[in-house]
Amino acid sequence: MATGTFPVVPAADAARSLERPPPWSVPTGVDSVVHRWLSERRVVECLAAERTLPAREPQHAPLPAGLDPRLIRGLERRGITRLYDHQAQAISAALSGQHVVIATPTASGKSLCLHVPVLDALAKDANASALYLYPTKALSRDQEQGLHALLADSELGIPALVYDGDTPADARRAARDQSRVLLTNPDMLHASLLPQHTRWARVFQRLEYVVIDELHSYRGVFGSHLAHVLTRLLRIAAFHGSRPRFILASATIGNPREHAARLLGIDGEQLALISHSGAPAAERRLFLYNPPVVNAELGIRGSALKHAVRLALDLLAARVPTILFAGSRNTVEVMLKYIRDQSPGVPADAIFGYRGGYLPEKRRAIERGLREGSIRCVVATNALELGIDIGDLDAVICVGYPGSVAATWQRFGRAGRRGDRSVGVLVLSSNATDQFMASQPEYVLDASAEEARIDPDNVEILMQHLKCAAFELPFGRGPSAGTAAGAEGETRYGPLDPSSTRDALDYLARQGLLYAGETMYSWTGESSPATFVSLRSISWDNFVIIELGADRTLAELDWRSAHTMLHEQAIYQHDAAQYQVERLDYENHKAYVRRVEPDYFTTALTNSRVTILDTAAERAVAQGQLHHGDVEVVETVTGYKKIKFVTHENAGYGDVRLPDLQMHTTAFWWTLQRSAAYLQRWSPAMLIDGLRGAGAALETVASISLMCEPRDIGRTLGSEDLPIDREGYRPTLFLYDALPGGVGLARRIFERADDLLLRAARLIASCPCKSGCPACIGAALTVDPQSGHALEAAPAAGVGRASTVGRKSVAIALLQGLAA
Repeated sequence: MATGTFPVVPAADAARSLERPPPWSVPTGVDSVVHRWLSERRVVECLAAERTLPAREPQHAPLPAGLDPRLIRGLERRGITRLYDHQAQAISAALSGQHVVIATPTASGKSLCLHVPVLDALAKDANASALYLYPTKALSRDQEQGLHALLADSELGIPALVYDGDTPADARRAARDQSRVLLTNPDMLHASLLPQHTRWARVFQRLEYVVIDELHSYRGVFGSHLAHVLTRLLRIAAFHGSRPRFILASATIGNPREHAARLLGIDGEQLALISHSGAPAAERRLFLYNPPVVNAELGIRGSALKHAVRLALDLLAARVPTILFAGSRNTVEVMLKYIRDQSPGVPADAIFGYRGGYLPEKRRAIERGLREGSIRCVVATNALELGIDIGDLDAVICVGYPGSVAATWQRFGRAGRRGDRSVGVLVLSSNATDQFMASQPEYVLDASAEEARIDPDNVEILMQHLKCAAFELPFGRGPSAGTAAGAEGETRYGPLDPSSTRDALDYLARQGLLYAGETMYSWTGESSPATFVSLRSISWDNFVIIELGADRTLAELDWRSAHTMLHEQAIYQHDAAQYQVERLDYENHKAYVRRVEPDYFTTALTNSRVTILDTAAERAVAQGQLHHGDVEVVETVTGYKKIKFVTHENAGYGDVRLPDLQMHTTAFWWTLQRSAAYLQRWSPAMLIDGLRGAGAALETVASISLMCEPRDIGRTLGSEDLPIDREGYRPTLFLYDALPGGVGLARRIFERADDLLLRAARLIASCPCKSGCPACIGAALTVDPQSGHALEAAPAAGVGRASTVGRKSVAIALLQGLAA
């Protein structure tokens, strides 16, 4: 070829070259990332399971007859001339006067099921009102926008306002005096509206509907409290002359009708259940990703956190809007730092964290950025599991099993909400529950969602709300007295029958809290007892975090978390920046921090001690003595460790001196008997390590069998720090409800203990490891839950470290009762 000339390219080849992307282009979109993952050995070898959920076509139905014409026009302006069939069924059931519970997947259009019957009733009755309850302030603010948009399009002119802790004083007055639709949360209803119900008489006199969104989030103690708040609400509504209908919306759970009925204190047959979704769904690719083993002897796998970050970076590079869910606030901040540090081509303001502790204005800005599409990646705790509109996300990465099948699918449902193909990845950690999911992926991919459980009969919770109810309205006294002044019928409260109600009221009268007159029981004090009753936890006021030098409030943190995250010398992480806690003013709930750039972060070390208060039941089995009853759990923050960024190496320890955290709850405990027989076979160290391993396996099978979240069950050993006496030494394993007052988990473990002990033994025996690993009895060394890095653990007091070879066989023998 002569110099200065070029080869002639055939026309067909030229056309094909134009179809190919230029070599400098980067493939974008979900499909390109999935194709790359499935072609790379580093990913394929880590896939424990893969599933493709096909797209689903919509099923439509006409608008129900009889809707207000203005509401119909408003829907038409929004492009809605027909409904999905489940929406039509739910709206028709509500319009017919039934209580309704809607339990359909995320992004199935449940909001319309709530708004249409409410606005129809208010459009036809100028005096009617409605109350919306949301579990979080963020969700009520988010839903307010959608409600206002529908009101504006319908030209109804119905005032609708949010009433929560962030509402200014003038807006509170407007809500009380003008609003016909009140959007609030259970905490404000409990502590403000009900105690001051006479000031809200205009709302309660013609209360037509009570809407409860995110029903599935009202579980455990929070749900048990809400059941009593609703009992008090119905009592006050009846006093003011109204009988509201309820509409409840939930993500998919195993017992929506039963759970709703228990919350409302009614028979399940009184509820219309809508559980089939007619909404369309785009194709979704799901992966269970199990990081490779990095320490075969200890059974430790690669850090779930680091592997999740790598997968997120792949998605970011392909311009796929992504959300990562982490199990703790600290993990959120560590991942946020890693992703920002390793994404030089992505602006920092396109990658954000979202968790409790951020100030309200920061959370609102992040939510707005997600809706508008300016944020391409968000790392969040379960704060974004609920139905906040977070825009067009196409990928979800869950770091560790969230604790329930329902929560897993709730998180996966946050992507693909606009009808585009999406991908969901569950990155598993080394712990036993995660590894159970790796070995049996059908449990999370095919199993039905767990049931939501509450315990309104919990005496501690019941008595708290009985006091609140007595403050709000007197209880009638006598066989024909009413539950409120001027009402007729027998005196009764919530789950109590009339006789038990009178006994409880007499008890409060003997305590000097009630005055027992001839016709009624009246509250003797001036202040509302609701002020001292927290619906969500045992925590008091939040701690305020103040940045030294800048003289600004950086964030807030709840009382309980402050003990582990705001102790002096802790590294507090906020928006991927690090701050060292210089001083903690414990009495005034203030933490003073200074901006630093360390090469490590800190994580607290805690120790739990259990004191038995009362034994409700006990029985002897081959494995020893089993018990169930009330206990006090004292948690102490003993110190903290420093973890190097990136390598996750242990960089040292420090001491923490803070008051203990105390909690009254219920527990199951297993006491080993015939200790001399045990000690003839094993050393004290081996016995304690074996029991600790048996406890880890028992906790795993209990959380799976009872379909509860692992964090709902606490575990600790008793007697491990006592002097060893061959005749009197009685090591004890405690599994306790990790919520104040308990929610019945410990009792159910006691009732099913024979089966659970044997299932735990089978779990350990079926594990392919030689000497025990995190997947069966826990690591022989302490494994940091965030990094997966092994750290030396202190042995029990007075004993040495047991042989790792014997821990597995000892645990199996103890669980099967073979040693005795």
